[in-house]
Amino acid sequence: MRLERADLLQIYYVMRLTRAMEDRTRMLFLQGKVVGGVYTGQGHEATTVGAAWTLEDGDFIVPQHRDLGMHLTRGTSPRAVMCQWLARGNSPSLGFDGQLHIGDILHGIVPSISMLGESLPVACGVALTMKTRKHSTIVMAPCGDGATSTGPFHEALNFASVQKLPIVFLIENNGFAYSTPTFQEFAIANLSERAVAYGILGESIDGNDVLKVIETVGRSVEHVRGGKGPALIECKTFRVRGHSEADKADYVPAAMREEWLAKDPIPCFEDYLTREQILTPDIKAEIEEQVKAVVEDAVNFAEQSPASDPSAVADYLFAPDGPVAIIGEPDSHDPRYINALDRRTGKPFNAVAETGKPAFVATEEVGRR
Repeated sequence: MRLERADLLQIYYVMRLTRAMEDRTRMLFLQGKVVGGVYTGQGHEATTVGAAWTLEDGDFIVPQHRDLGMHLTRGTSPRAVMCQWLARGNSPSLGFDGQLHIGDILHGIVPSISMLGESLPVACGVALTMKTRKHSTIVMAPCGDGATSTGPFHEALNFASVQKLPIVFLIENNGFAYSTPTFQEFAIANLSERAVAYGILGESIDGNDVLKVIETVGRSVEHVRGGKGPALIECKTFRVRGHSEADKADYVPAAMREEWLAKDPIPCFEDYLTREQILTPDIKAEIEEQVKAVVEDAVNFAEQSPASDPSAVADYLFAPDGPVAIIGEPDSHDPRYINALDRRTGKPFNAVAETGKPAFVATEEVGRR
């Protein structure tokens, strides 16, 4: 995949925005403003942003709880994310749920399932639909190393391989399944070795090198889109924070933490961009200001948004009558299928002001989650 200068700066921007959004969410959690727990993907930014970057319009992802970078890369609004964390009535889940349980069919995002690993068979269902309807689109299904030790992971890989589904399984191996280290989880060196048992493509890479992630996942995406069956890519990375903000992660050896902190994906990518004379001090300062502005806008918008409506608690429990529209098909813009949230409130999210926006910042199509 060829990356232009603007692409590289945009990737850097989204990685910085992902980290800043989570930093602010942690502060809101400590202030008692976040409903429920906070699970961050700090340290995963190269994997989540890089992997999602390889997808095309119409492709799907079935992200999990550390995949904010995927949401932002695919176009989910920072305002929508903050409304979700604060359980506001105009959040993607109407305030009925917190965390990153965000579904956004227009941007090809299927909401996650809290029982990690259970989302993978769902991803297979989406991929089977794409194949049956003869779409050229694919599905990306990320999971953690812990989820690979659950039954649904193996069931999903087996079903996908037999059916030759257009799906890329992405393992974010951050060294711990909550507090269980990988050497107590499995005896193999690389989780991609499990691909052999299912007769599919498998590869393990450095998940903190965003360019390596884009290169390798990009190749697997081409492989899958070409009808050659699924792929399994393991990205080895590190979870900087605990399992949640309630977890001190004191089970992580100090030497291991220091080793991985020295490989933080954001400073490493920043160093590369600086060496290549792509990221100048002025551009860096501009990006920092833009990230700060977007985060502040999202927080202010969420804090001023209405609380959830208790009378609507039973709404949206069942799918609407008739077929569910797929992106690009007739009726796919029907508000019964997408943007039901905006239709209910009558006030779609507004985009961040375009005035003075740097060229590397993509247009934020909020309200079209």
